[in-house]
Amino acid sequence: MTAARKWNLVSVEDYLAAEEDSPIKHEYVAGVVYAMAGARNVHNEISLNISGELRTRLRGKPCKPYNSDTKIRIRSASEIRFYYPDASVTCKRNRPSDTFQDRPAAIFEVLSRQTRRIDEGEKKEAYLGIPSLKVYALVEQNEPAVVLFRRKGSAFIREVYEGVGAIIPLPEIGVELPLSEIYAVVEFPSGRR
Repeated sequence: MTAARKWNLVSVEDYLAAEEDSPIKHEYVAGVVYAMAGARNVHNEISLNISGELRTRLRGKPCKPYNSDTKIRIRSASEIRFYYPDASVTCKRNRPSDTFQDRPAAIFEVLSRQTRRIDEGEKKEAYLGIPSLKVYALVEQNEPAVVLFRRKGSAFIREVYEGVGAIIPLPEIGVELPLSEIYAVVEFPSGRR
């Protein structure tokens, strides 16, 4: 019989304080802190395209976009989590002095081989539990495709948008997002368009 591994859990307060001075980002799941790895250039291009398009399209509107430097805090009855999505939109913002948002309306994650399992599993489950969330988008980086989970009543409906000619309607935040803009300047393996 082996001894169970003992975790030294970190408080939310200690996590937030350490994160302000850390040169790398960390995500937080119920007291356990995980360092985030760097991303490939294609991931960063897509993430920046999403954030830039959201900023342009939401200018002058009540909802505000955030890039991958803004954490989302997820509170459930049993735990607290902090994740850094690649982009998010919040219509009811936290105080300007906070380092996170609590009420996102839309969250975008760019998938990679390393993050797919967590983005499609653990994070999806946590994000879909946020009462304010209307849309969760999983954005492929090797082909122009987005899988979107849109809130319909108390459930989420899966929608797929494929090809650079597709346009994602986002009436929940008052914009449309063309895949041609999400994937601008991205070169796909084997010429997928």
